[in-house]
Amino acid sequence: MALFVVLLLVAGCGGSSASSSSSGSASRQRAERRARAAAARPDVFVFRHLYSLPAPLRDPAFAALGGSRFVLAGGLSAADVSTDEVDIADLHRVVRSGTLPAAQHDAQGAGLPSGAYVFGGGNASEYDHIYKINAASATASTAGRLPTVASDVAVTQVGSTAYVVGGYDGTRWLNTVVAWSPGHGARVVGHLPLGLRYAAVTPGPIGQLVVIGGTTPSGGASRSVFIFNPATGHSRVLATLRRPVTHAGAVTVGNFAYLIGGRSASSTGQTSSIWSINTATGKLRAAGHLPAATSDAAVLRVGNAVIVAGGQTSRGVTLAEVGRLIPAP
Repeated sequence: MALFVVLLLVAGCGGSSASSSSSGSASRQRAERRARAAAARPDVFVFRHLYSLPAPLRDPAFAALGGSRFVLAGGLSAADVSTDEVDIADLHRVVRSGTLPAAQHDAQGAGLPSGAYVFGGGNASEYDHIYKINAASATASTAGRLPTVASDVAVTQVGSTAYVVGGYDGTRWLNTVVAWSPGHGARVVGHLPLGLRYAAVTPGPIGQLVVIGGTTPSGGASRSVFIFNPATGHSRVLATLRRPVTHAGAVTVGNFAYLIGGRSASSTGQTSSIWSINTATGKLRAAGHLPAATSDAAVLRVGNAVIVAGGQTSRGVTLAEVGRLIPAP
């Protein structure tokens, strides 16, 4: 009976007290998560050669296929010509090759639970198609449309949704973030503070996106690192890079986004640098180097591996090398 009275008194004191306690607990949990993320240390990576592609390639669309496989679709050849080639590869070799419906570059890809998809791109003009890659035949079929034609896009995925960030519609730099998932139409879920082409994007904390660098409407490269929240459509500045970067790649490992390669606004301003960005605090750390200053490479997580494939050097050489970034001992 006494226990019942105590419980009744607690309940009577109330809703506001329980709500406050619950809110305080949630706040403490968020603070503890931020503290753990801030205390963690990023990896420093070294590059290990795996194999070579059938031909040099830069600026392909790329996506993980599950297991140890990934796809490279389209891109530019060593002769600076768009290609229609589709390569299905793993950590040891290219296992199958096929073709897109037409040659293109400046697209990007996402690996979703239902498969790999390629978004937009261009050749003589910009495209609005969304292709699904058939991994068994290394071919592609139309799976949807973007709200507008768009090349030079950045793409990442969170769960079963792909996010297409920025791009170029043939006239304007785009500042949109477009969400798409199979069976649903593409929709704009927010805007960045400015239009960006060739940004790097990677998943951030709790379903958010980390958008790094890119080419701005003035033609310069950006130093900004944004966190974008698809749930609210809002973005904020997380960090400022030491130097402007565009045409780079990015992956997320644990609490860190890693910016890999890229270049300045100059077509010969490539860098070999790898930087870690703490997604809780925005703190930057040097995290290794590529074997050569490289932009426009395919950079992606394949299982637990971080793969870097192809790209272009500061001497204008298009690369065929596929390598893996390994945490330094």
